[in-house]
Amino acid sequence: RAPNIDSPSSPRPAPYISALPPSGTMILSSKKLALAALAALAASHDCAAFGPSAAFGPRSATAPSAALTTTTALYGKKKKKGGGGGGGYGGGGGYSSKTQKQEKQSVADQRFDAQTRQFMFSIVGLSKTLPDKSKQILKDINLAFYPGAKIGVVGLNGSGKSTLIKIMAGVEKEFEGTARPLPGASIGYLSQEPELKFDTVQECIDDAVSSSKKILDEYNDMSMKLADPDITDEEMTKTMSDLERIGDQIEAGNLWELDRTVERAMDSLRLPPGDADTAVLSGGEKRRVSLCQLLLASHDMLLLDEPTNHLDAESVEWLEQFLAQFKGTVVCITHDRYFLENVAEWILELDRGAGIPFEGNYSAWLEAKNKRLESEKKEESAAAKAVKAELEWVRSNPKAKGNKSKARLNRYEELLAAAAPNELRNNGQIYIPPGPRLGDVVIEADHVRKAFGDRLLIDDLEFSFPQAGIVGVIGPNGAGKSTLIKMIMGKEEPDAGVIKVGDTVNIVGVGQERMEELNPDNTVFEEISGNLDEIELGTQSVLSRAYVSWFGFKSAQQQQKVGNLSGGERNRVQLAKLLKAGANLIILDEPTNDLDVETLRSLEEALLNFAGCAMVVSHDRYFLDRIATHILAFEGDSKCFFFPGNYQEY
Repeated sequence: RAPNIDSPSSPRPAPYISALPPSGTMILSSKKLALAALAALAASHDCAAFGPSAAFGPRSATAPSAALTTTTALYGKKKKKGGGGGGGYGGGGGYSSKTQKQEKQSVADQRFDAQTRQFMFSIVGLSKTLPDKSKQILKDINLAFYPGAKIGVVGLNGSGKSTLIKIMAGVEKEFEGTARPLPGASIGYLSQEPELKFDTVQECIDDAVSSSKKILDEYNDMSMKLADPDITDEEMTKTMSDLERIGDQIEAGNLWELDRTVERAMDSLRLPPGDADTAVLSGGEKRRVSLCQLLLASHDMLLLDEPTNHLDAESVEWLEQFLAQFKGTVVCITHDRYFLENVAEWILELDRGAGIPFEGNYSAWLEAKNKRLESEKKEESAAAKAVKAELEWVRSNPKAKGNKSKARLNRYEELLAAAAPNELRNNGQIYIPPGPRLGDVVIEADHVRKAFGDRLLIDDLEFSFPQAGIVGVIGPNGAGKSTLIKMIMGKEEPDAGVIKVGDTVNIVGVGQERMEELNPDNTVFEEISGNLDEIELGTQSVLSRAYVSWFGFKSAQQQQKVGNLSGGERNRVQLAKLLKAGANLIILDEPTNDLDVETLRSLEEALLNFAGCAMVVSHDRYFLDRIATHILAFEGDSKCFFFPGNYQEY
């Protein structure tokens, strides 16, 4: 642990983010230290990539800045063999023997250790290339994290977000450069597919809090020792001192409330019963158990890869509150933009191998990105227009946001009559072709009742789906959301009541188990296009390779095997396959899982302009606020509530 982080005499430094060009260096530190470091580097580096050094404050000649400058020089990008012998990894010149090189490297290592003791984690000159050498996904990245920093990591699928986290967690070991945690720091890592080491859920949780329980047991043992009538004065003095020390640990970690904290975490994350066998848990249940373990284990640093996946909206809100109060460092990959808004104090965007740092939460970053796109004269591109549309929505007040959703209900004829984009072939964004005209009846539920075994999931459900409606379906895991979708699609029958689907309705659905419906041996292009040169989208056709590119698969990526794709990439393949079908009712079951923010934004715009209806099961509150005209909420005890409005209004 970093010393005196919580000491009243040593207040926690306010973490700060700054860019140190030209290699994309980022420092998370106190503002004074960051400005000093930048000023020192500005004296010998071109700062054009991130603006003039004056934008970051006055120059200062402090000891920390000199140390950081030296570190950058010693651990900079490797030079080719035979180079001038400049930095610690420089080649050739300046060294007369292997021993001298080793001594020089030893001095450099000692200096690096001394300079980075203030950081929870330090990364210098980090680069990573895929094993087949086809792509360099991380390029000469430099990062330093102070205790208490909270960073949200964003970027396209395949940009290296998970790879960066794996390197920091020590899981990925093949890379160039240096990645070191603070010696003695405890780091917790949530992977996308965690494995549990114990037989039951309760054993997993007990292991997570074992060190905390050990402290409480030690306190109790010492208290009992004080009650011993035969204790000597010397023993009493020592025991009292130890008791005070351990008591301070208990107070600092709020361990007096340990049992209550454990119970609240297990309940809030919707964990299975404590005696549940971990071998038969679903992937989502394993992730929730693993996340609960990490949060309870009192780590100094948390590395979280999509922590909101498989959580319902209430669980996500609880997680936000927990991390906001967490005193350690958090580095989090997430597509949940409200989560980024409420938890992240900095945004790290990975783009074409480089790290683009930004101080602020999601909405502030969105403002900056919009300005950056405008400065690059890309305001007419589809991606830039999508950013601008989202930014306008963010800037509007809550009432205006709700009114915008409701206005869609009156635009069905307008949407249906609208022509496809003039330059569909070069659109670059998702486009959903319209299906047949909808009649007066879309979906009507009349006193629907459905049980699963002895458990009643849905009781007396009633709703009428409007034309042009986009219904967001929310509720805890296992509440019956997926069962409702199966009944609408005719895969299940209600036990009582009727679900009526209109005669003109043509349904297409995207479920959570995406890999089962994809051929792992096909390439991305083959799976989406069926090997056709052109794809029919409504009344127009588009080149297949252009259509595939709309979902984030450019050039060589279209030749990747489906079986080698990440979860987010598989999600995009499934969306691309089904959204070309020409349906007038689209049903999406957790479509936002593992998608990057850019694809999410594109999907939102496509749904908002779709001449049809959509039903979307999602825990993503931001996504639902942008698109939903209605909310169908599974509120527990088999009760469902159909509400006109978006998530925030509900």
